[in-house]
Amino acid sequence: MMKSASTLIDTVPTPKQKQVKSTVFSRLRKNNIAFAAFLFIIALHLLVFIGPLIWRVSPEALTTHGALTGWSLQTPMGTDEIGRDVLARILHGGRVTLLVGLTSMLFSVFLGVVVGACAGFFNKVVESILMRITEAMMAIPNFFFVLVALTVLGTSPVMVVIVIAVSSWMEIARVVYGETLKWKQYEFVEAANAAGASPLRILIRYVIPQIYPSIIVAGTLCIAWAILTESAISYLGLGIQPPTPTWGNMLQNAQQYIWTAPILGILPGVAITLIVLAYNFLGDGLRDALDPKVVRKK
Repeated sequence: MMKSASTLIDTVPTPKQKQVKSTVFSRLRKNNIAFAAFLFIIALHLLVFIGPLIWRVSPEALTTHGALTGWSLQTPMGTDEIGRDVLARILHGGRVTLLVGLTSMLFSVFLGVVVGACAGFFNKVVESILMRITEAMMAIPNFFFVLVALTVLGTSPVMVVIVIAVSSWMEIARVVYGETLKWKQYEFVEAANAAGASPLRILIRYVIPQIYPSIIVAGTLCIAWAILTESAISYLGLGIQPPTPTWGNMLQNAQQYIWTAPILGILPGVAITLIVLAYNFLGDGLRDALDPKVVRKK
């Protein structure tokens, strides 16, 4: 009895991924810097998301200890220029900054994957239109685009996320475009085509899953860019607005106290530097761990 088209499609052979999944983590562990960055990222996220549940001090409330006080049991990191608890603001500000980075990355990856995959898989007309749009966006300096867009459209948290995402999807689109051009030539795509699968089904089910490693690496680097951009625009007063704390606007508030209370700028500055470096190191480590030439050698 002949199998139905859907059954044939479900049994189309694709490159084996089980060995890739089982070896990626072990390869990442062998890269000491990347694995240390991975552990640091997990620890910092746990700290900023779980910490406020333990240290239940409002980041906006004024304490009774006064302004610019030193470290103590009641205020472990002191107070800021108007008497707010610095530890609470670091924790809550980190939560906002990391959420903006993560959310912006998800939007960027979605836009980049859709544009890159469609440009690489469908006909020349679609490819020309989408890649010319991508190249036009890449010609605009990202940071100045963000500044102008936020000046015109406003500085709400949602708008900050959208603008950062719209300014950073192009690199992902180009990576996905190149990978899609490569994978659509493989035999399993031809087999799915012969079995009667629609082009969209082939793209989503058989081609895009092969690009996951490149998407993951690009996503980690995109988070670092988003965090750095959010911090920079908040420092310039165009990001998340006070009284909501972020590491960027904490730096802005601390600049006039750099000589009298340098810790107010050092803490958020060090946090931004470390998390951006950690994501960059993790991205480099994942690039090596997910390298198909290495992983699929067996």
